[in-house]
Amino acid sequence: MALISLNEVHKIYPLGKTEVHAVKGVTFTIEAGDFVSIAGPSGSGKTTILNMIGCIDTPTEGEVIIRGTNTKELKDKEITMLRHDVLGFIFQNFNLIPVLNVYENIEFPLLLGKTREDKNRRREWITHLMEDVGLIEWKTHKPNELSGGQRQRVAIARALVTKPAIVLADEPTANLDSKTGENIIEMMKKMNKEFDTTFIFSTHDKTIVDIADHVIHLKDGLVESNSRG
Repeated sequence: MALISLNEVHKIYPLGKTEVHAVKGVTFTIEAGDFVSIAGPSGSGKTTILNMIGCIDTPTEGEVIIRGTNTKELKDKEITMLRHDVLGFIFQNFNLIPVLNVYENIEFPLLLGKTREDKNRRREWITHLMEDVGLIEWKTHKPNELSGGQRQRVAIARALVTKPAIVLADEPTANLDSKTGENIIEMMKKMNKEFDTTFIFSTHDKTIVDIADHVIHLKDGLVESNSRG
């Protein structure tokens, strides 16, 4: 069974007296451990699809199935649990909490869960992630004391701290220079292999498209091509 399946998914948004058909009958599957690029120009529907996989949005028609469950049938509480236990999110604007330092920003999702891990084990795991993303020396620094690349590294560690099966990344290199962006992508590829986490990107960054092992090209809300490397 595929980790994620989209079956004839449509998304229509009202816009004044008209409608925008952002996604038009999209079908594809994603396997566990995939490093996926959902690529295409602005307006192709890639962020809309990412939001539906992340249960931030729901399809107008069709099904988004995660681990065998049709997300449209989930209650609000079940969606919250799915987001916390299965999904991690990385945003192009980082979305860090300004008053928290690096360690605290990474730790924050763990404090939202119902099950509290032993404090020492939690500290070991967060320290391991900070070492992996090269921020151990910056652990007491606030976001405004970090570069854009460092903030994105914090966001990556925070996305992985709950050990999610799936990490969704919306244009994660858009606000970074090309060299920093390449380093960030290489780091996520390493973590994909190390933790067997499925990474799904919405992007027009050629670096991500080139390194992905599964590329879904969109155009005008339709799948133009779907290939595995």
